[in-house]
Amino acid sequence: MNAKACTGEERRTELRRVMVIGAGLIGTSIALALRAHEVDVTLTDPDPASLRLACDLGAGRPLEEAAQVAPADLAVIAAPPAIIPRVLRDAQDRGLAQVYTDVASVKVSVLREAQRLGCDMATFVPGHPMGGREKHGPGAARADLFLGRSWALCPTGKADPVSVAVVTELARLCGADPLVLDGAAHDQAVALVSHAPHVASSAVAARLLGGDQVALTLAGQGVRDVTRVAGGDPGMWEEILTHNAAPVARVLAEMAADLAATAEALRTHTAHSNEATVSLEPVRDLLERGRSGHGRIPGKHGTVRRPEYAVIPVVIPDEPGALGRLFAAAATAGVNIEDVRIEHSPGLPLGVAELYVLPEAVNSLAEALTDDGWSVHPGA
Repeated sequence: MNAKACTGEERRTELRRVMVIGAGLIGTSIALALRAHEVDVTLTDPDPASLRLACDLGAGRPLEEAAQVAPADLAVIAAPPAIIPRVLRDAQDRGLAQVYTDVASVKVSVLREAQRLGCDMATFVPGHPMGGREKHGPGAARADLFLGRSWALCPTGKADPVSVAVVTELARLCGADPLVLDGAAHDQAVALVSHAPHVASSAVAARLLGGDQVALTLAGQGVRDVTRVAGGDPGMWEEILTHNAAPVARVLAEMAADLAATAEALRTHTAHSNEATVSLEPVRDLLERGRSGHGRIPGKHGTVRRPEYAVIPVVIPDEPGALGRLFAAAATAGVNIEDVRIEHSPGLPLGVAELYVLPEAVNSLAEALTDDGWSVHPGA
């Protein structure tokens, strides 16, 4: 291998120059976040249009136009899982950087193939930022995409401490919370919290193909929330699922068992609705476990969710700048908005913004917003 080796004394964890290989949603978002910290970023992508758009957005300079200098502090490979090992080996052979990482949502298959190709595992720290959107491409990129999100780091036993520290610094510069774990544990975890939920979302969305226009007109925020991620790129998700097939299959089988038991209980109830002995326990059990599971999802910055947040509904016009004015009014009142959801009213030029705040802030915020001319409905 022709990679330029550096001793630990010569290397630093401060990121001054970063190369991003792949100018899609994730790669461009990382580049934008780094540019906000004045990191010198060069980008490359096999699609000239994507590369040009990413650069026009301010994500960095094209690698092909940059002057030949010393290896970058870090190279981020933002490519599909199947090609990451080959891209890594090529980049290391060319000595493009001192440390390398990737952003794929699967780790075991990437690590296995990288080792088979003879990649330098001392300078490779696999990573996975837990942030994304149902949209793709550099045009959907955001500098704050990873703010407050977890960023998994899955170094092998061969990774040197400086390499791990460099990739940890990358995660922190992007506003994420780095978490070191084993590759297999990572794949099992994302099967549960990301991959299987995407399939479930797609299954719900697929049912809408058989719905008539009346049914679709009745679609509210609930079905929009459940099906949001189903808008992702099918080709990309097919590759992700095949690279994490066994863990995802286990979670889907457990989901299917729950759904089958619930469906059978409802069928039995329909057929014997006049019999007092008909049990809906499977239905009740799933709903109760679902609520309990939802309550385990961490809140902001990985903290335990606070179920006691109060909700203040505020009628908001569907016009540019309305949400910004509402947030500014809350800031003037000295109240932090912990979370927000917006319920749109089909056919009407308005909606309802549900503001989640600490209970002790309800009265002061409601009064301040009312005085500012907003239609506030606490307790609704």
